[in-house]
Amino acid sequence: MAGRQTGRHRRPAEEQATYREVFAVGEFRALWLAQALSFVGDQLAQVALAVLVYHRTDSALLTAVTYALTYLPPIVGGPVLSGLADLFPRRTVMIVCDVLRACLMALMALVETPFAGLCLLVFATVLLGAPFTAARAAVLPDVLEGDRYVAGSAINNMTHQATQMLGSLAGGAIVLAVGSREALAIDALTFGLSAVILVGGLRPRAAPKERERESLGLLRGTRDGARLVFGDPVLRSLVLFAWLCAFYIVPEGLAAPYAATFGGSAVTVGLLMSAMPTGMVLGAFLFSRFVRPTNRLRLMGWMSMAACLPLVGAGVHPPLWGVVALWALSGMGSAYQLAANAAFVAAVPPSGRGQAFGLAQSGILAGQGLGILAAGAVTQVLGPQTVVALAGVLGLSVAAMLSLSWNQIRGGVISGMSEPADSVEVAASHDEDLPGIRRSAPAP
Repeated sequence: MAGRQTGRHRRPAEEQATYREVFAVGEFRALWLAQALSFVGDQLAQVALAVLVYHRTDSALLTAVTYALTYLPPIVGGPVLSGLADLFPRRTVMIVCDVLRACLMALMALVETPFAGLCLLVFATVLLGAPFTAARAAVLPDVLEGDRYVAGSAINNMTHQATQMLGSLAGGAIVLAVGSREALAIDALTFGLSAVILVGGLRPRAAPKERERESLGLLRGTRDGARLVFGDPVLRSLVLFAWLCAFYIVPEGLAAPYAATFGGSAVTVGLLMSAMPTGMVLGAFLFSRFVRPTNRLRLMGWMSMAACLPLVGAGVHPPLWGVVALWALSGMGSAYQLAANAAFVAAVPPSGRGQAFGLAQSGILAGQGLGILAAGAVTQVLGPQTVVALAGVLGLSVAAMLSLSWNQIRGGVISGMSEPADSVEVAASHDEDLPGIRRSAPAP
């Protein structure tokens, strides 16, 4: 009787997956390595394109336009093209997208095209990332079940933030060492390697929607995805939690003018831009490793508010070390996205994952782009400290309203996780039954 549980309120122990368990899955290793290569290539391409365009045109505006093209395609075509991940085998979608992107990047590296042609190539390359990202996000729950999915999402998030922190610096060094065109050729190589890894490491799976493959009803699929997401109160709440990042992303967009208030050196800009990703990496690690799955859902509302609250402190004009600390705390709070992601996956039917993920991702990118654009315009009048503080106040208000709404429905989600004896089986056992829930953002 030593190990026997007693009492009316005993619950089955919640199993938490370890990173070792996740990396033991061969298909996840292939997805992770392909993703890491894509992240590194993207960072390298951003630096190389900026240098290439600026040296060719000597125009800061045209350089900014080229950079803006990395946001526009997923917003314009993301929700539509993401449906390809539901109409065709997702492994095939990822491989074809990688091969096409490798060809486009090689064309940019080998052929000297006019600025307009370069913009078209950049647009097409980034646009192909929408179905690739949707397919990868949709296939991950097939590879990792239950809390392994949460741990895998945390690994992907930390990988993305780490490459964001280090990628720009390494990208600059590579461009300086080999040249911008050669750097674009390296980026093309990373896409090619990603395709090879997926061919050898990810097993084929049938298309989720065989009946629609002939008609390719992408627009209809987009409408279906919107109805799926916004027609379910849990799904709708989780997607709105994902889109909350439009507020707490503002500091990164204002890093340069904010650094100008401390002297404006490039080192200060880099320090500010790395603060939030550093907090995100730490928060994702702690949240996924030391918080039980059901407690993640209980803490989600509070942590969403914690992602916005530190930014309010910018209004008192703290010193540089204080700003870095506040931004890092905000990044740690954003780890709530892991819980939203896992809940979202548990409820979205497998046949609609690509559409749902694509809609969520496009909303995130649109919110980030518009949020940074609006913040930049207001900064011209009020200054960066005030604008960051206002973004924190607005985000905190929205997060509080979302949390009140979430508190009304989270009990059903948590009880659904507690019904099976082994809580980690909930995602697999309920995918076909629930009308729809899904997470915050295909992360990017």
